[in-house]
Amino acid sequence: MEQPLDEKDLERKLKKEHKAREKEEKKLRAKQKEAARLQAQAASDGARKSEKKQKKKGAIDENPEDFVDPDTPTGQKKLLASQMAKQYSPSAVEKSYAAFLTSVNHADAMIRWRRMSGYNALWVPGMDHAGIATQVVVERKLMRERKLSRHDLGREKFLSEVNNWKDQYGGTILRQLRMLGASLDWSRECFTMDSRRSKAVTEAFVKLYKEGLIYRDIRIGHWDCTLRTAVSDIEVDYLELKEETLLVVPGYNIPVQFGVLISFAYPLEEGLGEIIVATTRIETMFGDTAIAVHSQDERYKHLHGKYAIHPFNGRKLEIICDDELVKTNFGTGAVKITPAHDTEDFKAGKRHNLDFINIFTDDGNINENGGSQFEGMPRFTARAAVIDALKAKGLYRGMKNNEMKLGRCSRTNDIVEPMIKPQWFVNCNTMAKAALDAVKSKEIEIIPPQYEQDWYRWLENIRDWCISRQLWWGHRVPAWYVTLEDDEEKDMGSYIDHWIIARNENDAILEAEERYPGKKYQLDQDPDVLDTWFSSSLFPLSIFGWPDDTADLSTFYPTSVLETGLDILFFWVARMVMLGILLGGDVPFQKIYLHPIIRDAHGRKMSKSLGNVIDPIDVINGITLEGLQKKLEQGNLDPDELEKAKEGLKKDFPDGIPECGTDALRFALISYTSQSDKINLDIKRVHGYRLWCNKLWNAIRFAMIKLGDQYTPQTTVVVDSMPPVCRWILSVLNKSVGKTVSSLEAYKFSEATSSIYSWWQYQLCDVFIEAIKPYFNDSQEFEAARGASRDTLWLCLNTGLRLLHPFMPYVTEELWQRLPQPKEACMKDSIMISEYPSTVQEWENDQVENEMEIVLDAVSKLRSLRPPTDIHERRPSFVLCRNLEIAATVQCYQAQIATLASVSSLKILIEDDPSPPGCATNIVNKDLAVYLQLRGALNTEVEHEKLRKRREEVQKQHDTLSQKMNASGYREKAPQSKQDDDMKKIASLLEELEIISEAESKLDANN
Repeated sequence: MEQPLDEKDLERKLKKEHKAREKEEKKLRAKQKEAARLQAQAASDGARKSEKKQKKKGAIDENPEDFVDPDTPTGQKKLLASQMAKQYSPSAVEKSYAAFLTSVNHADAMIRWRRMSGYNALWVPGMDHAGIATQVVVERKLMRERKLSRHDLGREKFLSEVNNWKDQYGGTILRQLRMLGASLDWSRECFTMDSRRSKAVTEAFVKLYKEGLIYRDIRIGHWDCTLRTAVSDIEVDYLELKEETLLVVPGYNIPVQFGVLISFAYPLEEGLGEIIVATTRIETMFGDTAIAVHSQDERYKHLHGKYAIHPFNGRKLEIICDDELVKTNFGTGAVKITPAHDTEDFKAGKRHNLDFINIFTDDGNINENGGSQFEGMPRFTARAAVIDALKAKGLYRGMKNNEMKLGRCSRTNDIVEPMIKPQWFVNCNTMAKAALDAVKSKEIEIIPPQYEQDWYRWLENIRDWCISRQLWWGHRVPAWYVTLEDDEEKDMGSYIDHWIIARNENDAILEAEERYPGKKYQLDQDPDVLDTWFSSSLFPLSIFGWPDDTADLSTFYPTSVLETGLDILFFWVARMVMLGILLGGDVPFQKIYLHPIIRDAHGRKMSKSLGNVIDPIDVINGITLEGLQKKLEQGNLDPDELEKAKEGLKKDFPDGIPECGTDALRFALISYTSQSDKINLDIKRVHGYRLWCNKLWNAIRFAMIKLGDQYTPQTTVVVDSMPPVCRWILSVLNKSVGKTVSSLEAYKFSEATSSIYSWWQYQLCDVFIEAIKPYFNDSQEFEAARGASRDTLWLCLNTGLRLLHPFMPYVTEELWQRLPQPKEACMKDSIMISEYPSTVQEWENDQVENEMEIVLDAVSKLRSLRPPTDIHERRPSFVLCRNLEIAATVQCYQAQIATLASVSSLKILIEDDPSPPGCATNIVNKDLAVYLQLRGALNTEVEHEKLRKRREEVQKQHDTLSQKMNASGYREKAPQSKQDDDMKKIASLLEELEIISEAESKLDANN
């Protein structure tokens, strides 16, 4: 135990600590100065020019430290620099918010929006243990680094290796979620193999078994000979082979032949000759127990009930009729039946009560049933050996190309082998019906709705679910086998009634003693583990504490929304629904939102073997080509795959991936078309949104300058007294708010992002901010407009940032924190707990929007008249108004038109005024034309071409509308109001055609 310090020692210690703090502070200041210097050095030429302008105006030299954010303690609200940096930097903005804001794309946008809308919103982070995937990675690592298999290590040591790997690498996805700004409740983080989730898995197994829904049986399924385990459908990829194809298979030094149909003869008994069969897997003939023909095939009617003799073991194979299995026009019309190694043959074997003979060991070698000549051979080595042996016996009949589907395990690339094994199964019939009814009755809504039919199709044809896996990493099956001393068969599983299902070994012992009183026995737990999907399917229940009756369970179950990928709709989602209804008494969620699957820019599935898997962290932080290739080298690719992958990276990312930041990546992923089932991720598009973040940054910088240090926002504004352009931006903002909220409610995320982007980019930045700049020239004339513009600008930025926040959490948080707040308001600590915008009726103004639509059309037409050689030169312009209403509108917005079109002056003309000479012209609509004075001779050819194109455009609109109005049934079916509107449009288009003709005539007359 340490002795307390005396006063002198304590004083010396405090001085030492004080000096250490001073030293650290000195280092920190040095770092801040260096960061400021690098930031200034990295500024663009445009920024340097801006600084020169400021110096010319007598601006005070800036202190670089004013632009550097102070260090923020982990988990606390970010400390901001006194001045905004001149350019947006993703890393600078995001680094200190990672622990404070810590979401993903669609799911995170939903949770942030709902939280800001006042809901008690919860998103729980959780990870499954990825049984097969994790075991494969660790096994490969052991073999690569230590030349050991899991069997060399033994179960306990191997599991220790897996746990070490999990601790080091298992949190990658959660780290990615944190970097993506995931707004999860990290205090509830859970893992399928933690103690609470493991308890739930055991309880679910026991309950289902007691209800007769879990049983043990010998069935056929996909077997991976490399992993030595059954694999589910989701782990099998199918190759479509058109002809003979040589493929590399793990464990074989030379490629293996596939895509061929091999014919050979079975001798018949009683001297009846031979019967020729065809197969794509000739090595399986050791397991043949019958030959099937079609009952109506005349070629074989005389052989019904006869026998063929196996050439290698003498086994008698009965010739049976099976019209369900045999197609007379395929092969020879005679089919060898291998019930233990083919799915269809398995069914035929059940129908005809045939023998089931397994010929493979778990690792894919021929077992004792192959005879001494072939026993111990790897299956594809035996393939060639069998052909040679058949040739030697004179029974080989040839080979031909054959189209076929070949299953490969996505985890190991091995060819999956159909094998019969004793496994644990879940009877899904009653649960599947409940899950079907839940969607049909709209208790659960699937979004997009077109996937409902897939849901129905799969659940209506569901098969029992194999939930056991011959792995070591996972939840051990809570089943114990009793081997009695007097049992004749001592192998585990020999007697189906000797299994005991229990929550733990003590309970199993108690049941064994009760079931077999006074008998000597040995109790062994099933070495198999449960399918990862079994524990994952319990997640909606287990994350809230089930099977215990917890407050969380009663508060949050059923949940509101599941957001996931289409590819696991059945493997995970349907099973969550089935188990949720059965064990939780209700559907686990009310809506299922299926997001698109991310592919590369070429539309290819992201695959490690292709080298096209993109780590989101690399998009966020940026990475060199060398860095990308180095990461590949740290993976599990074989040398050939590694070289191909490196070439793919070099082609797609010759300069690496630029730093894009979290916000840009999130916005890009959400903005892709949401109703598509895939996203072709283009990094250039992501980088485009990173540049857009800079636009937002500059908008706030402009605002902070124009608002000034003394500005205090008003809690309420009188919209009617504002300049028209202020009323317009609030009205279109109101529409964007309404569109965004309705899109979020309908799960149309891309429409929400499109609405927000359009308002920020095309209405706020391109129009409003440019239009109000003249108000800030210190003129007394604009005092009222200047004040209104400040209030409007603050309203727009405050509302716009909150509107954007669910999609871009980092940059919106930083910028929102910099906005001044009203005195009366109690400012929230974070934008993510502020109120999400809703529409304001007082802001709605259709009249101003219609007027601004005309104004912006006129601006666009004027801009198009500027010669490309001197687009920055301001020239005189004219607006020809053909009625008083248009003239009044133009006069009201005259200053805005001149500012936005960058003209030196704008004169309003009426219909009787002569056309201004030396001007290029453009038709805005039937009531409005614009002119721009050009220097030098007018190029009449160019002007005629513009008018010609406009004529073609208007004529096309006229012809299309006329065709519609003249169509059969139009007058009978179209409402009268619609017909009246169409007549007005036709008249307007005809007037515009006359105006174009008039402009052409004037152009000719002036020349």
